[in-house]
Amino acid sequence: MTALSRSSSGGRPPRRTALKAGLAAGLAGLFLPAASACTPDNRPGAVTVAGGEPGGFYLEFATLLASSLQRHGVADQATALTTGGSLDNLGQLLTGQATFAVALADAAAQKIGADSTANAGIAALGRVYENYVHCVVRKDSGIRDLDGLAGRTVAVGEPGSGTSLTTPRLIEAAGLGSAAVGAAPAATDQTVTVLNLGLNAGLAALRDGSVDALFWSGGVPTAAIADSNRAAGLVFLDLSALIPSVRSRYGPYYDRVLIPAGSYEGIPAVWTVGVANLLLCRSDLDGRTVKRTVELLVGHADELIPRSSLGVQFLSPESLINTAGLPLHPAAAAAYRELHG
Repeated sequence: MTALSRSSSGGRPPRRTALKAGLAAGLAGLFLPAASACTPDNRPGAVTVAGGEPGGFYLEFATLLASSLQRHGVADQATALTTGGSLDNLGQLLTGQATFAVALADAAAQKIGADSTANAGIAALGRVYENYVHCVVRKDSGIRDLDGLAGRTVAVGEPGSGTSLTTPRLIEAAGLGSAAVGAAPAATDQTVTVLNLGLNAGLAALRDGSVDALFWSGGVPTAAIADSNRAAGLVFLDLSALIPSVRSRYGPYYDRVLIPAGSYEGIPAVWTVGVANLLLCRSDLDGRTVKRTVELLVGHADELIPRSSLGVQFLSPESLINTAGLPLHPAAAAAYRELHG
């Protein structure tokens, strides 16, 4: 039984996932190639890992991975990139600005389905951890279910983030309409006004009352949400009833997962929507670098999981290969066969 199936059955997820912040190596120039020319031993001189926003799991995982890649000699230098999230990361991967990228499975599938060049240019190294969709409201707002979002203003993720793709799908599945700020008044009071705000801007807006709810897809706990909860007092809405509808319309990327009690101080356990997070590379990345990265994911998994993490991670050969239909890089597939048979 995989870590995901354990979480979906109601058990407390193991104290594992992927992240931590750090790594201050700067980028030289305005554009970094995905991997610099290899050194005499065929090791890349420099690699980059596209992450996410400060305070979120993507950047923490990317930072830990970059540090580990450099520590174990996969590359001479490895750097984590601050980005807008999944969709931004996929773009950076395709344009060669990133060697590796983390992205939600639904975002990767959407990108490949909409862009024939992406299908030829992106490959998976593995499924690395579970992302949890947080629908966050203030405890003093009185909002306790999705119906309570009707007529409200909601932050739905920064453009370029996976959250900005997943959230409209969930709002639609809830039977709510959506309209951008400044749009003509809706004909129904079942409309949600949406703002494209990322994690940190969205939390600031939630604290000052300019939005009523924030959607965020990330690990458990997400540090920035934990900090805001201590400052303002937050509640999470149960999103799990939306899963059948969103799976039927958009595919099998959405799972029922539990944010355990105690993940955030004073907040009870709540069921929500989970989406697998994938580690991706360009399909033309050299096989030796791919193989050594896979060996690092499996053999040094402990370096990629912060002590504070309560979320589910998939850093074992039998679960890493479950990449939601996205093909593994051939060298990654070969590495898993060697590791797991």
